[in-house]
Amino acid sequence: MHSLNSRIMISAGVALAAFVLLSAFTLENAFRDSARAAREERLLAQIFLLMAAAEVDDAGQLLIAGRPTEPRLDLPESGLYAAIVDAAGNPVWESRSALSIELPATSSLSTGKQGFSVIPHNGKDYFRKTYGIEWRTESGAFPFTFAVVEDTSAYQTQLGVYRRSLWLWLGAMAALLLVSQWAVLRWGLAPLRFVTDELNRLEAGESQTIDGRYPDEVQRLVDNLNKVLSQERKQQQRYRDALADLAHSLKTPLAVVRGIAGESGPGPRKTIEEQVAQMDRIVGYHLQRAAASGRGTGSAAIELRPVTERVAGALKKVYAEKTFDVAIEIEDGVCFRGDDGDLTEVLGNVVDNAFKWCRSKVCISALTDNSMIRLRVEDDGPGIRPTDAAHVFRRGARADESTPGHGIGLSLVHDIVSAYGGSTRVGASALGGAMIEMQLPGSQRAVPATKSN
Repeated sequence: MHSLNSRIMISAGVALAAFVLLSAFTLENAFRDSARAAREERLLAQIFLLMAAAEVDDAGQLLIAGRPTEPRLDLPESGLYAAIVDAAGNPVWESRSALSIELPATSSLSTGKQGFSVIPHNGKDYFRKTYGIEWRTESGAFPFTFAVVEDTSAYQTQLGVYRRSLWLWLGAMAALLLVSQWAVLRWGLAPLRFVTDELNRLEAGESQTIDGRYPDEVQRLVDNLNKVLSQERKQQQRYRDALADLAHSLKTPLAVVRGIAGESGPGPRKTIEEQVAQMDRIVGYHLQRAAASGRGTGSAAIELRPVTERVAGALKKVYAEKTFDVAIEIEDGVCFRGDDGDLTEVLGNVVDNAFKWCRSKVCISALTDNSMIRLRVEDDGPGIRPTDAAHVFRRGARADESTPGHGIGLSLVHDIVSAYGGSTRVGASALGGAMIEMQLPGSQRAVPATKSN
């Protein structure tokens, strides 16, 4: 089931069906109990009317004075019957409505006791209400049990009418709720349908981004999709730029090789080897620049200090013949949000240049500024002239056009940093040499305090 609307509608339908069934069961039981209680009250009222009309003589004979107030007791087979039995359970009086039928046997009850039940008799069900009393006269006390019996057919008919009405109204309410649910879902899920339409337009090449404003819950998804799309376009543009620059950069070495291809001797051979090495460096540079990941949604947080220490430690071995100090002024918890390989490439190129040109000291520092890291690498070397600083990070600079000592590597740094939406800057260091500053996406993560012994 791949439709969100269908999933919600089926879930709502199942929940609504369960609710309707439970409601119908509860309401029907409540109505049945209420109707039974009403029947019992009515039958008890008939018993009280019979008691009011009853008289007992000194011999203990019971008589009903006058006609019963309920006409159905005088109508044969009316469905309402009455009987009075003595202490032994023998009938002493029956209503005229019971002349042509046999009433269920009634047992005597002790004084003040009542009973109410549904009893089957001759293929029918009857309500029976009984009440035990003791009649006192001058000659003694005489116990009697009054019983009123009613056919349940009228009750069953009433219950059937109620059940049909209940299911009719509950069904209508359920249908109305389902239609309302469908309308609400159509309205509530409309933004998702709009997003689907925008995605179809993207696939058809009719637009470059998902346009429009959406509810907060959907807007975050739309914003992230637009970021992914923008990142993908930038990545494709980097590939195209890298291929174009690669082709341009290889023209000169290839032309040189082509020009001396027919010559012989150690001179042309050495020139060819140099041009091949140059082409290898150019290819490596452009491939690395094209592969820069760039800032993406959900990039991992990489702690900056351990990576810096690892890169600085590895490069220190490369320049083991030089004696200089390296100060790393980066607090624990400062994190870069991006690819670990890109961070290593950026640090490797910038720190390598600092180690190469420093005299006695290199300082690597980082500060967090909102959602960016300001990463600085400074040295006490000769520095970079202001006239050269404008060309150090120029995009697409060919290797043979780079400033000596700050060419391919720093151009690659600029491309990687730009891919993350950051910036690069060259300036004068407080140590007296060059300062290269890069702004990269990052954050300051809280560091747990260490326990003191």
